[in-house]
Amino acid sequence: MFAINDPAGTAIQFCKAVNKFSQHSARLVTLETRYSHSWEKDLHVPELGPDGIEEIAILMREADIFHFHMTCDEHQTFGPHLPADFMKGKAIVHHHHGHHDFRSNPQSFRDKYKKLGRSNLLVSTPDLMKKLPEARWQPNLVPINSTLLMPMWGRFDDHGALKVCHSPTRKDLKNTDEFMDAVTRLNKKGVRLEVDLIDDVPNSECLARKRRCHVLFDHMQGYYGVSSLEGLSQGVAVIAGLDDWNRTHVAEFAQTDELPWITAHDQADLEHVLRELDQNRARCQRLGLNSREFMEKHWSDKHVAGHLVDFYETI
Repeated sequence: MFAINDPAGTAIQFCKAVNKFSQHSARLVTLETRYSHSWEKDLHVPELGPDGIEEIAILMREADIFHFHMTCDEHQTFGPHLPADFMKGKAIVHHHHGHHDFRSNPQSFRDKYKKLGRSNLLVSTPDLMKKLPEARWQPNLVPINSTLLMPMWGRFDDHGALKVCHSPTRKDLKNTDEFMDAVTRLNKKGVRLEVDLIDDVPNSECLARKRRCHVLFDHMQGYYGVSSLEGLSQGVAVIAGLDDWNRTHVAEFAQTDELPWITAHDQADLEHVLRELDQNRARCQRLGLNSREFMEKHWSDKHVAGHLVDFYETI
């Protein structure tokens, strides 16, 4: 796998899960670190010495599949090495995660892949299939049995304020202003909400803070983010504005119509949901338990990695 930067730490999780749950071997080469999230790394070019740089060349020669994430392609250099020089006999996969360049002009990518005869295309959320209809949706995964992604019991023993978290990578894209306005309005009306706005911290700290909360607000963009999957795994009640398109595809993948997300499409919806969760803590706790059960039964890292491996084995 190749990525300029690892999108939300998803590529390294795919690598680890493929290695853990299949007979295949996956490695990840990256070039940059963005934000301060401290995602796990494999072969991160700025940190490699001569032996590590040479290992990239060996892997490029031996790989059966080149899997490019986001806008990365074979013309991106990794140290002195260019994937284009090693393409003979490889299957090529392009995997889009919603990068702005892709969202703003998906047709340019469609034209490029058509010209090159590239048909092994993946997208990370169902909404992106509208922009790249030729692609297959490959859900993201989280390692649900990792300590920081397990539920923290006893959170509901404290009968104080309802603890609500939100961890936007980019606030302008995650309805952060509407969320904070909803909280302010509700607190003025006597609803007991305590907000943890988690911004630009290492992923381990982010997860530790999330699992201490009762509710997680993802966003209201119509789809779901990795933040949703983390909260569901932690047994937190998760709010997101999934639209009908996304719900249909999620239900098909999960093979159940009983989806755990609490739906809010606008600020009025969000205020209504937050008020209800504060007033009915037992329901809030039950929704969190349902969230964890959903991840165990329908969205485990083993299951999602198997979906990717099945794709690899057909190309």
